[in-house]
Amino acid sequence: MLKSLSKKIVKSALFRRITCWLAAQYMRLVWWTGSWDYVGRAHFDALYDNDKPAILSFWHGRLLVAPFSWGKPRVFKMLISAHRDGELIADTIGYIGIDHIKGSSTKGGASALRAMVKALRAGEWVGITPDGPRGPRMRVSDGVLNLARLSGAPILPFGCGVKRGKRLDTWDRFLIAWPFTKGVLIWGEPLHIAKDADAAAMEEARDELERRITALTHEADRLTGRDPVHPDTAAAEMAS
Repeated sequence: MLKSLSKKIVKSALFRRITCWLAAQYMRLVWWTGSWDYVGRAHFDALYDNDKPAILSFWHGRLLVAPFSWGKPRVFKMLISAHRDGELIADTIGYIGIDHIKGSSTKGGASALRAMVKALRAGEWVGITPDGPRGPRMRVSDGVLNLARLSGAPILPFGCGVKRGKRLDTWDRFLIAWPFTKGVLIWGEPLHIAKDADAAAMEEARDELERRITALTHEADRLTGRDPVHPDTAAAEMAS
């Protein structure tokens, strides 16, 4: 009976709200107590200050740190998958003032794509983890490329890292930051995709975006004294 009761509590909406609120407060604690260095912020400011919306793109494993790269009052929406883990993430970032669009490349993809195009055309920013929600790690899926092509908005690559934290043994090598850490946030040069881009141009853009996000992430790890995380090579070998 106790086991059944505990399962009901864990699955309850109230328990989820409390858990997500506590997670959001932890994220705030990490941010407020941390010491943060900014690299390449001019790439972000050049778009933001000139009212040019963009698609902020970073690897799924940095999802805990990346939301604090925003720090601006304009609307910012993250693409979050529709499965249960995604709902927890969506509720958590909601408590720190970030909206979300539900969907992924495998579930709700078409409606999510339309919603993101609409948001960008309205002047809002969109955030995407192009290797989420399930991988392969550090490999760009079609979604972010199609969004950039259809909307005309540039993709702004981003990487981040922390000195004090725990890297989990998950598919994405998820990084959890500890309070009072030193952190690095790095923006790269925007990537534009033409609306008439053909298949070859899209593949070239995919390779370039992977290269840029990975390079920024590796640089963030280097600056914080961490070993780099490498892309899932098995997926690349299967595709070739």
